[in-house]
Amino acid sequence: MTCQIAITTRDGVQFRFGCEAETDLLAAAEKADYTLPSQCRNGSCGSCHATVSEGDYVLREHSPNALPRDEPNAILLCCTVPRSDLRIVVPYDNSKVLREPVPVRSARIVSLKPIAADTLHLELLVVADDNYGSAVQFEAGQFAELEVPGSDVRRPYSLANTSNWEGRLEFIIRLRPQGKFSTWLREGAKIGDVLTVRGPQGGFGLITGSLRSRWFVAGGTGLAPMLSILRCMVEFQELQEARLFFGVTCESELFMLDELTQLQASIPQLQVTLCVWRPEENWRGFSGTSADALKLALEKADTYPDIYVCGPPALESAARDAAVAARVPAGQFVSERFVS
Repeated sequence: MTCQIAITTRDGVQFRFGCEAETDLLAAAEKADYTLPSQCRNGSCGSCHATVSEGDYVLREHSPNALPRDEPNAILLCCTVPRSDLRIVVPYDNSKVLREPVPVRSARIVSLKPIAADTLHLELLVVADDNYGSAVQFEAGQFAELEVPGSDVRRPYSLANTSNWEGRLEFIIRLRPQGKFSTWLREGAKIGDVLTVRGPQGGFGLITGSLRSRWFVAGGTGLAPMLSILRCMVEFQELQEARLFFGVTCESELFMLDELTQLQASIPQLQVTLCVWRPEENWRGFSGTSADALKLALEKADTYPDIYVCGPPALESAARDAAVAARVPAGQFVSERFVS
């Protein structure tokens, strides 16, 4: 039996494809030449989450952190097998749906430096090729997968810069104690090494056409896609009110503060709140998480902003709870969570 799948993007574009028996939706879409935002493909990361509006299905085993809490009919495309025709809504615009495989390119390390406790800034320069030249094109908020040379170790990281003709790619990477990619960055990586880059990928990004205020909630390296979006606002001289709530556990984990100061100079309407969960006694910023700061700000807000969240599952869930409590419409909450 072949089920008919109709997917509608956030900006109202619909496309259809068939899904054969016992085939997951992500694989069926790829067979029909649609590459949808995803990462792990095994139900762990949550990047391919969507909502079923009509039809029957089976959601196979997956991580409990991969889906938002209390969201009716939420699914992961990589783990869902239809039992009837389905209508599905995805939380990203049509521009995030590729009609070709994810681009695979080579890129050389040109900068690798620590910027905070266990946090590195990595800059790559892509190797020009016949398909793309040297340019890199992506939407602010997307990520790319980086692969360790000579291995199959691959990890996704959000892009921190904007599209450019020079081929520059910037990443902010948190070093994990036992992480394979982190170990290579810490002990083996050097200027000139060549990585395989798969991307751009991902559905995180601005709501197309919205003129509402933009509130960004970042936890740790979740600041990277927010920097990309804010840098785009500078390039296009966008005038929407913007607020950034940037949170870390302790002060030594703060980074890119000079860059944030420069962004405020270029975007006068941007307010930045630095949040430290476990501050020292002399800390003068906000004490608590960035989700805590969001909650307090929403209590004083006169209008509902668009809220963009990137960080670990606990932060994303807390920010979502704050938005629900403040009655922010669900369509104005966009998130991407980091799941190991």
